[in-house]
Amino acid sequence: MNFRLFKTIVRGVHTGVAVVSLGAFSMSCVQAQPPLSGPPPAANGWKVETVAQGAVRPWGMVWLPNGQMLVTSKDGTLHRVNGKIFDEIELVGMPQVFTGGQGGLFDIALHPRFAANKWVYLTLSTGTGRANRTTLVRGVYDGAKVKDIQTLFQVGIDKSGGQHFGSRLLWLPDGTLLMSIGDGGNPPLRIGGLLAREQAQNVASHQGSMLRLDENGKAAPNNPFARQPGALPELWSIGNRNIQGLTRDPQGRIWATEHGPRGGDELNIIEGGKNYGWPTVSLGGDYRTGEPVGLRTKAGMVDPILAWTPSPGASGLAFYTGDKFPQWRGNLFSGGLASRDVRRVVLDARGKAVKQERLPIGRRVRDVRQGPDGYLYLLTDEQDGELMRIVPQGVQ
Repeated sequence: MNFRLFKTIVRGVHTGVAVVSLGAFSMSCVQAQPPLSGPPPAANGWKVETVAQGAVRPWGMVWLPNGQMLVTSKDGTLHRVNGKIFDEIELVGMPQVFTGGQGGLFDIALHPRFAANKWVYLTLSTGTGRANRTTLVRGVYDGAKVKDIQTLFQVGIDKSGGQHFGSRLLWLPDGTLLMSIGDGGNPPLRIGGLLAREQAQNVASHQGSMLRLDENGKAAPNNPFARQPGALPELWSIGNRNIQGLTRDPQGRIWATEHGPRGGDELNIIEGGKNYGWPTVSLGGDYRTGEPVGLRTKAGMVDPILAWTPSPGASGLAFYTGDKFPQWRGNLFSGGLASRDVRRVVLDARGKAVKQERLPIGRRVRDVRQGPDGYLYLLTDEQDGELMRIVPQGVQ
């Protein structure tokens, strides 16, 4: 038993962190499941209000320069928020959206020079139940519709089923675009002769990775795996199971939330060229057997900042910089599908999580964003989906 490498810390509930934080260790109990953490304590001084309702399972949102909001719906439609309702926006030339299982129309982002080119970027799943893939398209928004839609990128190998598409988008200051790609699904699903999840360690596959693309959907220059023999040039990071939340803080750190298997949802700082372990390393268990998947840590692979057990079903992610909640500045806010809440994660100057609270919403929270007005906005992932706003208690 090598105690020198044992650095596992389970933070107490009194801190409000309620997570497992892991460093490297080597013990006979290395395969033991992490302990259940339970929900963190509730946050105070806030309330939630409905802004608009009526979208079917809304997924992603973005603000236009004029303050209007565009919202995607998983069933394949795009909407503009008009008062308290969602008006549908025509998508001219849109590929057929595959909506089976977790498939559908996903995230939305505006080009950094949107004011000049009017380019809107959308992620979606295309194909059939037997052969589908994550896809990136771009169109021109003319104020009434998105037209001239063209496909920019598709995952290189088709998969079957309706699981693990990833699909969050984030523009970087250099004008390149990050796009998350899920591993494709749970066992026994296979892709290219391997279990789908094993593709996350295959640099010849897009599955289970973060991509860095240029504005036309091609591999961005100087990507970290590009010089590795046999590696796909679009890869930015690997070993990611299914990233569902993605944001950047003022220091330039890229934060991501990721679904783990049967426990072990993760919060990570994503850096180019890094391997985040899946499925060689994880804090979750196999859905069929309950047995742990992989090791708990391994040299050369990045451990998560936080790991939640049981899984909240981590979704959209926002780094708060607004003025409506001064006490929340510098905190991360992660939506929860299964937990039906938003997790507030307090960070220290080094990016270490020191406290956690929850904002109970009572509905599946698919996306969390900070609005231009300094409030936090949520999308609820249900048939009668809502756009909600978090405001200080007492604000009318």
